[in-house]
Amino acid sequence: MENASKVKDMSQPNHLSALKITDDIQIEKLRKETQDYFNECEEKLGFIPNVLLAYAHDEKKLDQFMGLYNNLMLDDSGLTKLEREMIAVVVSSFNRCFYCMVAHGAAVRHMSKDPILGELLVMNYKTAVLSDRHLAMLDFAWKISESPEKITDSDREHLKNNGFDEHDIWDIAAVASFYNMTNRMASAIDLMPNTGYHHKAR
Repeated sequence: MENASKVKDMSQPNHLSALKITDDIQIEKLRKETQDYFNECEEKLGFIPNVLLAYAHDEKKLDQFMGLYNNLMLDDSGLTKLEREMIAVVVSSFNRCFYCMVAHGAAVRHMSKDPILGELLVMNYKTAVLSDRHLAMLDFAWKISESPEKITDSDREHLKNNGFDEHDIWDIAAVASFYNMTNRMASAIDLMPNTGYHHKAR
């Protein structure tokens, strides 16, 4: 099992989080369903994401987190999975969330087959060559993060003019809102990304 607390000689801190309650999660004591899910993660990614290990200190919280994540990021949507990952990266860039920029930046690199796009979205999405659709989507996600009280009908109309229907607008808003929450949570507990993310899709 690869997690930040077991990796030595890396530039990032060698802890899972700043809270002791996330230390030394005993996977064998978790429910079988949780263990099975963690095994799937290891098979697919090569490690269990540290965010899941952190939440595993309270399986009720883990279940709620995983349920909302799976619904927003993996279920059917007018947004592609890549587009949802792009939103995750741009929101995390606004919030300067180290964990999510690393983890979701790796997902964008993998899904897009474009490592440069992954880096540009982390650093400054406006420097990337984006379609009008994607620029409108990411501008909206950024505004939700920076100044949600300033969103007006014109912002929603701009999304519609770029091919998004009302279900899509709901999903853009929901994904952006979810990552504003998770970014703040990760920063609050100093959650470290798995170092394996740094090497993916380079």
